[in-house]
Amino acid sequence: MVNRRAVVTGASSGIGEATVRALRTRGWDVVGVARRADRLAALAAGTGAQVISCDLTDADAVAELVSEIAATGPVHALVQVAGGARGTDRVEDASVDDWQWMYDANVLASQRLVAGLLPLLRKAAAVDGHADTVFVTSTAAQVAYAGGGGYNAAKAAQAMLVHALRLELNGEPIRVAEIAPGMVHTEEFTLNRLGGDAIAAEAVYSGVEAPLQASDVADVIAYALEAPGHVNLDLITMRPVAQSANHLLARGPLRVRAGE
Repeated sequence: MVNRRAVVTGASSGIGEATVRALRTRGWDVVGVARRADRLAALAAGTGAQVISCDLTDADAVAELVSEIAATGPVHALVQVAGGARGTDRVEDASVDDWQWMYDANVLASQRLVAGLLPLLRKAAAVDGHADTVFVTSTAAQVAYAGGGGYNAAKAAQAMLVHALRLELNGEPIRVAEIAPGMVHTEEFTLNRLGGDAIAAEAVYSGVEAPLQASDVADVIAYALEAPGHVNLDLITMRPVAQSANHLLARGPLRVRAGE
């Protein structure tokens, strides 16, 4: 019997890389997709995953990616992790180029992958009973915050894409899951958002007890894929205990209040 095979984007770092590792540990065949070929090569060497370098904001490159994936095996799951944020400017001061990139990377990339891979997912579902799509959005899709307008808008648009897709696939055995993390401490997300300012990036997490790690999100993604085939996790919002809401973050040790 052919192993289940997942395509995981954003595989060169962070949640995407952690998801490749988690699924390989569980016996999945995995195709890891990202732009940086050197990091993908290291991932392949360490996990045995197949890897393909691709810029998901380039329509022609995505078409080539889909052709290569189709030529090398079935696809039982698409895990769309790639995306990101650029800048923390107010709406009036924002860079249109940054906003365009965020929309391309988070929304249009998701649409291209769905359009390209859905025929392969349908073939796998017809043989194996079901197939899966999982999209990593963000709590930024749910609640706006000052300085987050571009990322809020892009992630909210991606979330709406996911919700519409679920409705459009009604009646087909293809699950559509959304994972919306809050604060996740990864090596690159905030660093990239802040233009490479390592001190400012680390200050975001300063004093926060146990922010989420990429592996925490990867574990939830793996559960969504391995839940019984009739169970769909429409939306999982996950945060560290120290973050009760986007705007409410405890810095310092978590402790029980005296006398309670």
